Amino acid sequence: MPMSSLSFNQAVVEEFRARGGRVGGPFEGGDLLLLTTVGERSGREHTVPLGFVRTEGLLLVVASAAGAPEHPQWYRNLLARPLVRVELGTEVFDATAVPAEGDRRERLFEAVVRSAPGYGDYQRHTARRLPVVVLERPAAGADVGAEAGADVPAAREVASLADKLLEVHDWLRAQLRQLRAETEAHLAAGAGRAPTLGLQIRRHCLAFCQGLTVHHTGEDRGVFPALARSHPELRGVLEQLAEEHLTVARLKDELVALVSGLDSAEPEPFRAALARTADELEAHLAHEERELLPALAGIPFPPPERSGR
Repeated sequence: MPMSSLSFNQAVVEEFRARGGRVGGPFEGGDLLLLTTVGERSGREHTVPLGFVRTEGLLLVVASAAGAPEHPQWYRNLLARPLVRVELGTEVFDATAVPAEGDRRERLFEAVVRSAPGYGDYQRHTARRLPVVVLERPAAGADVGAEAGADVPAAREVASLADKLLEVHDWLRAQLRQLRAETEAHLAAGAGRAPTLGLQIRRHCLAFCQGLTVHHTGEDRGVFPALARSHPELRGVLEQLAEEHLTVARLKDELVALVSGLDSAEPEPFRAALARTADELEAHLAHEERELLPALAGIPFPPPERSGR
C-alpha cells in the first residue's frame, strides 16, 4: 500500500528530529526545515517539512505545493495565526510568518528561483501566484520593523519565573513599538492619499495578538491559580489582573477584526485601535510587574525536574 502524504511527512519529521536536521531520500543534501503552524479551524499544531532559501539575510519558504492549484494547508494556517515554530538543524525557535508583497515578493521570488530553480517550474504549472513567506525571528529583529525604527529587546537571562514574565513583557512591548512605528511609516509614505494597510503590518498585528492571547491564557489557567494557592495574600490582586485581561482582550479583538481579512484594511481606525490597546496593555503590564515580580522571583524557571522516585 503506498504511503500517504501525511505518513510520508511524519516519517520525514521523525527522521529530521532523530538525526539533528539531516534526512535521506528525496530531501537528502537539501536545505530543509520543519514548520509548525496552528490549524486555522482545529487549533491543533501541524508540523511539515519544507525546503528553505536564505537571501538578503532572510529565511524564506515558498507555499508551492509542487504547483498545485490551491495553497497548502500550512500556508492557510499561518494566514490566520502567524506565530509559528521553526526547527532548523538542531535549533528550535519561534518566528512570525509574513508573506512578502508587491515588488518585494517579486524580488525575493527571483532570488528563490536562482537558488532553487524548481520553484520556477512550479510557478509555470499553476495560475496561482506562489506566496513567498519570510520567517522573522523576533530576537533578531524584523527587517522592516528595524527600517521603521522599532527597537529589539536585548536577550534576558532567565533563572526565575519573574525573569520569564519580564522576557514575555519585553517581547509584547517590542511588538507594540514595531507595530506603531510601521503604521506611522506607512501613513507618512501615503501622505496626500488614503493608503491602506499592507499584509505585512496586518500579519505582525495578528502575531502580536496571538502571542498576547497565549500569554494571558497561560496566566489565567496556570500562573494565577498557582499563585493564589501559594500566596493567598495576592488573591485580590490576581482578581484585578484577571479583570484587566478581559479589558485587554476586548481591545485586542477589535484589532483582530480590523486586520484578519485578506483585503486591505484602513489605517486610521487601526491606528486608533492600536493606541487604545497599547495604553491599556502598558498599564496592565506595569501593574502586574509591580505586584507579582517579588513573589515570582523566588520561583525557579524552568522548574526543576521532579524525581521519579
